Amino acid sequence: MRQFFFNLTLAFRAIRTNRLRSTLTITIIGLGIMALVGILTAKDVMQQAIETNLSSMGVNSFQIVNEVVKKKNHRGRRTSVEKNITFDEARAFRERFTFPSIVSISVDGTSIATVHHASEKTNPNVHVTGVEETYLAAVDTKLDAGRNFSVSEIQSGSYTCILGSGVAKKLFKQNPDAAVNNEVSIGDVKYTVIGVMESKGGSMNGDNDNAVIIPLNTSRALYGGDNSYLITVIVPDVKMKDFAGEEAEGLFRVIRKLPLGGSDNFSVTQNNELVSIVLDSTKYVRWAGVIIGIITLLGSVIGLMNIMLVSVAERTREIGVSKALGARSSIIKKQFLTESILISLMGGFVGIIFGMLIGNVLGFAFHTGFVVPWLWITMGVSLCAIVGVISGIYPAIKASKLDPIVALRYE
Repeated sequence: MRQFFFNLTLAFRAIRTNRLRSTLTITIIGLGIMALVGILTAKDVMQQAIETNLSSMGVNSFQIVNEVVKKKNHRGRRTSVEKNITFDEARAFRERFTFPSIVSISVDGTSIATVHHASEKTNPNVHVTGVEETYLAAVDTKLDAGRNFSVSEIQSGSYTCILGSGVAKKLFKQNPDAAVNNEVSIGDVKYTVIGVMESKGGSMNGDNDNAVIIPLNTSRALYGGDNSYLITVIVPDVKMKDFAGEEAEGLFRVIRKLPLGGSDNFSVTQNNELVSIVLDSTKYVRWAGVIIGIITLLGSVIGLMNIMLVSVAERTREIGVSKALGARSSIIKKQFLTESILISLMGGFVGIIFGMLIGNVLGFAFHTGFVVPWLWITMGVSLCAIVGVISGIYPAIKASKLDPIVALRYE
């Protein structure tokens, strides 16, 4: 340990003695690591931003829906039979599905509703949906104003509603806050507005802007309970979706008492193509960063090795004195190797800091948190240590093999 600190002291002294040369080498290595860590940090920031927005795109959710099944009638002709998902089946699924997720049951009320408030009214194309209190979380929708449904409002079938952004702007003149606690009429039924959804436009979950959601039991009472219910499942990580979908399919087959080997009479709908695109979108960025970093580090190896060879030549007389005083070849070798690794690591740390800062600049644009890429930091430090060893091993061996008599005579 004492020898290590002695070698480290000599390495720092050599770096201070040759500041310009050491600074240039540290800068070259720092640029290579900065390119590597910067690009890979930017990749992580982009991926985090994409994953943050996956739920609003409907990518980390799937739905269980009814399916039209072809069957033969008593005359042998094939007819289409639609097997609706009942409320009892949907409720049984929610109670028995144990996979980490949010499960929400909803049902279409009507898609041709007209919503009135005072003298204002919408076109007769507003979509009314009966939902549970978990619906907003399941479709990753926030509120611009007001609050969500309470459990008691859902269970009691209260006449409350949450307006889509487009409906609120039409009825309340671009002021969503004014809608809260006011009354609107959907057909002949009056509702108290308790909230206004944020604007999201069209998505896999429909057009939320031109919609009104009401408590599930209210929808069942007003529009009938015979419509097919939609089960939406949202998982916390898009990579878990396939496993969750398989488990959901198996459970719903049990709920519907389908025979083993029989075909499904329902569908689990997923947007797997979009998922694949999202998961692969940053692959090329990662490889670009690795290639750029490796090319720059190869240049760093050559530059650092040349500098260490020059250092050996300049310190030949010093090496001769050390050997004359009893320093072994292994000690001389370790001194030069320590100096090479130290220069490389100093460049690496500078590159890591600036690379991490540059990569996180994207975070301000994507509104993500500060990303600390521990994997790439570890990789950067390891690469710098390797560069130091590769660059320093030959000059260190050359220095250790110098003849002390010849070295003392060197001018």
